Amino acid sequence: MQKQLLLGDEALAQGAIDAGISGIYAYPGTPSTEITEYVQKSKEAAEKGIRSSWSANEKTAMESALGMSYAGKRAMVCMKHVGLNVAADGFINSAITGANGGLIIVAADDPSMHSSQNEQDSRFYGKFALIPILEPSTQQEAYDMVRYGFDLSEKLGTPVLLRITTRLAHSRSGVVRKESKEQNKLKLPSNLRQFVLLPVIARKQYKELLSKQTEFEQESAHAGFNQYFDADDKKLGIVACGISHNYLMENYPDRKVPHPVLKVGQYPLPLKMVDQLYESCDELLILEDGYPIIEESIKGVLNKGKKIRGRLDGSLPRDGELNPNIVGRSLGFQHEEGLEIPDFVAPRPPKLCKGCSHHDAFMALNEALSGYSKGRVFSDIGCYTLSALEPLEAINTCVDMGASITMAIGAAEAGLVPSVAAIGDSTFTHSGITGLLDAVNNKTPITILILDNSTVGMTGGQKSSALGRIEQICMGVGVEEEHIKVLKPLRKQHDENVKAIQEELKYNGVSVIIPRRECIQTLNRRMRAKHKAKTANIS
Repeated sequence: MQKQLLLGDEALAQGAIDAGISGIYAYPGTPSTEITEYVQKSKEAAEKGIRSSWSANEKTAMESALGMSYAGKRAMVCMKHVGLNVAADGFINSAITGANGGLIIVAADDPSMHSSQNEQDSRFYGKFALIPILEPSTQQEAYDMVRYGFDLSEKLGTPVLLRITTRLAHSRSGVVRKESKEQNKLKLPSNLRQFVLLPVIARKQYKELLSKQTEFEQESAHAGFNQYFDADDKKLGIVACGISHNYLMENYPDRKVPHPVLKVGQYPLPLKMVDQLYESCDELLILEDGYPIIEESIKGVLNKGKKIRGRLDGSLPRDGELNPNIVGRSLGFQHEEGLEIPDFVAPRPPKLCKGCSHHDAFMALNEALSGYSKGRVFSDIGCYTLSALEPLEAINTCVDMGASITMAIGAAEAGLVPSVAAIGDSTFTHSGITGLLDAVNNKTPITILILDNSTVGMTGGQKSSALGRIEQICMGVGVEEEHIKVLKPLRKQHDENVKAIQEELKYNGVSVIIPRRECIQTLNRRMRAKHKAKTANIS
């Protein structure tokens, strides 16, 4: 079959197309964004009519994918690890409803927090939900696991969690494709009460979920993604999960590890293989790119006096992603370290793009707030979060999607008036509308800046769900029309914008200010495309 050079994300996407998906649902978030983008750009996906538009948030994506599974078709839902927090309600309950058409949930974890506010491990969610988990170590495995995952989902009637991490998601390798499958035909569940989680039904189906655990364990032991490699030197046994297996192999150029290795790519954990490794080796080293989930499990099940090393005992760092050098040091190898950065080299933190509308919006906000004490601006997650840094230093919080408005509510009700919330247009429709509704219902005196750059700027310029309808949403929620103001964040209109913000800061109620100007990056791309098209027409 055809071989392609693909990112890990792209391998997942191509695997889903070839496995016969009918829809992919997602909200953009690094390192998962490229999965959906690949499907959106695929001519093959377009010809097959695969649904691939962005969802308003991860919860709506999860539930839409579950609806497609209900109708008997294969669906994939993709998100970064913190997105799984947003989707958790539907995700956890989908384990009890089960799946009709194949359903795979992809969670792209970000150890070391390259572009995230925490470093959680999505395997905990899969274990909590009691569903199978797949964790590829290579791009080829990522592709193969998608195909297998859909088959497994339909065979056992369960959703499947597929966990990938940043380094695998964003690195390339050759991937051999397999024959493409046709999409499933529309087919409703044989039991039309399967998805009705009334307590009397849910209790029965939860027992069924528990009874499936033996089948999940058997699949994990025999599917081939968990492999035991024996070796002569039994002083050490190694458990290597997902991409950490690659880091292990890079320490042995001939790819011959002298110690027994258990390569883990599927969960539940293959306990017989773990027991075999434990009984035959003097001590164990657990390599996992994330939380010490397996290390804790093995210590709990097989704590019979042998040493078990990993993140918990300091053999590996407790935080951050693994790499070949870190793994090598845990094996006793000496690796040369790079030179430390000299003191005279100035740090270069990220900053807003030149010409970014957010810069002018926060310049106006800073001046409007100059007569008040500091610490009043509750921000959200987006490009504008960079306004926390010099030279603006304009915001004071960034916790999770939508928290700007709700934290401003709590602060105002504690007596911090005025309190200001700053939220992007896409984040507003993702998680901000419900907070605005609370503010309106409680008549909380807060001022909300909805920074409208007409795109999801932080993740590459995807279409914002709020495009062209922010004012109508705010009025529909109950904000008074006279306290919804649209500003043009430009330097020449600075004084006018400052005055408008100052007026709303004095209002004893909910006010919404919308600084609106297109993202400079999407504007540049649009102008380049326009120029290219014009040049092509002339030639």
